Amino acid sequence: MTPRPSYWYDLAGLETSAAAVRAALPPGVELLYAMKANPDPGILRALAAHVDGFEAASGGELRHLAELFPGTAPAAFGGPGKTDAELAAGLAAGVRRFHVESPTELRRLALLAAGSGVVADVLLRVNLPVPVDGAVLVMGGRPSPFGMSPDDALACARLDLPGIRIRGVHAHLGSGLAAPGAAAVARTIVEWAAKELDAREVNVGGGMAVDYTDPAARFDWPAYGAALAGLLAEHPGRTLRIEPGRALTVYCGYYRTGVLDVKRSGGEWFVVVAGGTHHFRTPAAKGHSQPFTVLPRPEWDHPFPRPVTGAGPVTIVGQLCTPKDVLARVPDAAGLPAPGRIAAGDTIVFGMAGAYAWNISHRDFLMHDPPTFRTGLPEN
Repeated sequence: MTPRPSYWYDLAGLETSAAAVRAALPPGVELLYAMKANPDPGILRALAAHVDGFEAASGGELRHLAELFPGTAPAAFGGPGKTDAELAAGLAAGVRRFHVESPTELRRLALLAAGSGVVADVLLRVNLPVPVDGAVLVMGGRPSPFGMSPDDALACARLDLPGIRIRGVHAHLGSGLAAPGAAAVARTIVEWAAKELDAREVNVGGGMAVDYTDPAARFDWPAYGAALAGLLAEHPGRTLRIEPGRALTVYCGYYRTGVLDVKRSGGEWFVVVAGGTHHFRTPAAKGHSQPFTVLPRPEWDHPFPRPVTGAGPVTIVGQLCTPKDVLARVPDAAGLPAPGRIAAGDTIVFGMAGAYAWNISHRDFLMHDPPTFRTGLPEN
């Protein structure tokens, strides 16, 4: 029987890597986890001892944090299009910093804060018109729905709104940046915030690079930490914040599933696995082949020949009624990882499944059963 697809989270490994990231950052730099990457309760609990807090981006994420960490205020509440109900929920939760996206949102927050008798501490999210070289996903530096123009941010900073205390600047301009690019973007943000607003707090966002084509590669945290230390030395008396998501958790997750069928069509091999992109959306969303390992199962319980891949291209697909349900492609079967072929009944483990995976999947399409969730490293 093919095992039910499952997610496995290596929480011990996550804690080790998070501690190393924390150690690479200098004093004066706060580390927040952008929980949109993966809000799994086990992951959040494992990270809690190593981060300075969590960044939420919806009312649902605020409620999730309140359930997991009662009495603990979220470190930041960001995201575009916050409703009045969500802003009010943030005020009630004691959010430490609101990342405000527009002048209108600031005024709405001011009315709610004044009406509830509290003060909202705000970072103005700014979309600086600067190039974001090397970014895989550009969030700013050009016309964007995220944040506000520098002129609008400066105008907001001059407002005297009851219930509002402007603390500084937030900017997240791009994702997929290697350490030198991320450091250059951070410098641009800090220098603008210091010069134009004399901001005491600057959140330079996340977006640290993750390379799905090279699972062994890692963002250079020591080099990035050294660059941030240099910025703090040049601009003393300030607090810097970063808020990575994917780069913290992607490596701790695995999606394990079984091979249902192997068949040939038009000179190509198709490996059909239980589950698919309705469980694990990442490769379809990012447009890449997910790295995987094949765990052979020697037994075969059926009286007919066992289908197995041969020469030619191999595509690993799921159970959905769409040609977009693709998890990985191998141009030639010679490039398959050990043992060099895939047979019906084998187990396949997809790595780098710890971020933007189950939580972004269209899980109700075809109404298949959901995966199970386990802690540790996946077994055959």
